[in-house]
Amino acid sequence: MDIPDIWQLSENIVDELAELSPVDATHLGVAGHDGEWTDFSPDGVDEAAAYFRSLRERISHVAEPEDKWGHRAWRVAREFADSQVAWAEDEDRYRHLRILAAPLDDVRAIFDVMDTETPRGRADVISRLRTVPEAVAGIRETLTAGLERELVSARRQVLGVVEQCATHAGPNSALLQIPGTLADAGAGASDVALATDAAESAAGAFGDFGAWLGSVYLPKAPEKDAVGRERYERASHHFLGLEVDQEETYAWGWDQIEKIRSEMEDLAGQIEPGAARHDVVELLNSDRTRMAHRDDFAAVMHERQVQALEELSGSHFDIPESVRRVETKLAPLGSFLGAYYVGPSEDFVRPGSVWFSIGDIEYVPLWENVTTAYHEGFPGHHLQVGIQLSRQEHSSRLQRVWIWNSGSGEGWALYSERLMRELGYFEKPEFEFGTLAASMMRACRVAIDIGSHLELPIPEGQPFHPGEPWTFATAVEMMEDYAGQLPDYAASEVTRYLGWPGQAPSYKIGERVILELREEMRCRRGPDFDLKQFHADVLEAGAVGLSLLREFVLG
Repeated sequence: MDIPDIWQLSENIVDELAELSPVDATHLGVAGHDGEWTDFSPDGVDEAAAYFRSLRERISHVAEPEDKWGHRAWRVAREFADSQVAWAEDEDRYRHLRILAAPLDDVRAIFDVMDTETPRGRADVISRLRTVPEAVAGIRETLTAGLERELVSARRQVLGVVEQCATHAGPNSALLQIPGTLADAGAGASDVALATDAAESAAGAFGDFGAWLGSVYLPKAPEKDAVGRERYERASHHFLGLEVDQEETYAWGWDQIEKIRSEMEDLAGQIEPGAARHDVVELLNSDRTRMAHRDDFAAVMHERQVQALEELSGSHFDIPESVRRVETKLAPLGSFLGAYYVGPSEDFVRPGSVWFSIGDIEYVPLWENVTTAYHEGFPGHHLQVGIQLSRQEHSSRLQRVWIWNSGSGEGWALYSERLMRELGYFEKPEFEFGTLAASMMRACRVAIDIGSHLELPIPEGQPFHPGEPWTFATAVEMMEDYAGQLPDYAASEVTRYLGWPGQAPSYKIGERVILELREEMRCRRGPDFDLKQFHADVLEAGAVGLSLLREFVLG
């Protein structure tokens, strides 16, 4: 049997994954399948599981290289295959329905990142748009199989998706705006007509799916949000690439909450003398002199990233030319409230982009969004993803293009927020207050996510509902009270945690690991410790599992 080396195998794997999952390929910027859909049906789910089992077997036949970079490529491929086998064989695939990061969400959101500027790109958009009903039908088949197995998503997630379907099927649907986008980009009348018919059919598919959810699926959906220890620990390991003691992490999360709360109280007086933390949050969310109009908001956030990139280039980071371009955009209505990042295409033709989902508000508070811009853009996700993608001489194609571990990825982004505070980029007390609020939100996620899914009580001695069990209302109250979230954002955030167990704590846990690594390297190297080199080492390792990150950075 002719066995390719790890470099060629990793090259082949990306092409195979792109064919297996065209939606992921488009998100990751791998060309060739942009007019196609991932098979979301039970047959597609089984095909994916079989592929990853086969992949693990193929990798096992590849000899472990002795050189540093070959060894890394082999380790990354092994970890990826093991993780994907575990995930693909998990029965949760039959109840994969939640308000974000699920197949139905991908069906709508994929059009945000597709090429509309070229004839080929517009043809792919139309092709994909025309077959939205088939993609949605595949999701419905898998969820129906879940119903038969009594594997059903929680009621809260179903209700959230029903509401999203109504938006995507309604007159303000982002799907119905696609023909106009194509026309503005130069599409001919016949193509615009095709796109119009396809968009109406796609919107109708979402409407029909929402109706099916409400009439057939919802009555069988359990009220309970908690997934229990077995499912939770499995999910936690998937997102972290690291085993953690959940009770210790839960207690640590509460320690972080107390520390950050004290800092916020101290800073509140600098913003408004004599004011408490809650008063300052109300002020910053209502004072229009501290806001940007929605028409200007993206430009304001973009300018801060450009300034930071220019000023930190060379002194703290070596930034390839291909990574210097990043776009900032508003997400369509109906998107999950918050912010997210979409990486550049493999060839960097499509730049990385930061998306803010702000709902339909006219004025956007700046105090909490400045730190988000650094998290999602530069020096957060955009720098990490761009560096990883550009390391062609040392990283396998699999690692550059496809690997993304939430613990390392979100951990780096949260570390970036802390770094920007250390470097003095929050020039107003309200912006520093905002980064503390963001850190508080991530600490609250640790407490809410672990506490809710493992049904742990709120610790005695806390000023916040001591000894009580977690409820949805209590979690929303914490996000509003402690993290300064607006009510709609708070409810959306908590719904996210309850439907996506183990993911939300990965931010703070990942930051914890990176900070521990920084301190360990500082102690090891003493006066020779170089912060810029540490950042280069972490970024060069890429968004691998946290155990691998430690291994690669410590050497």
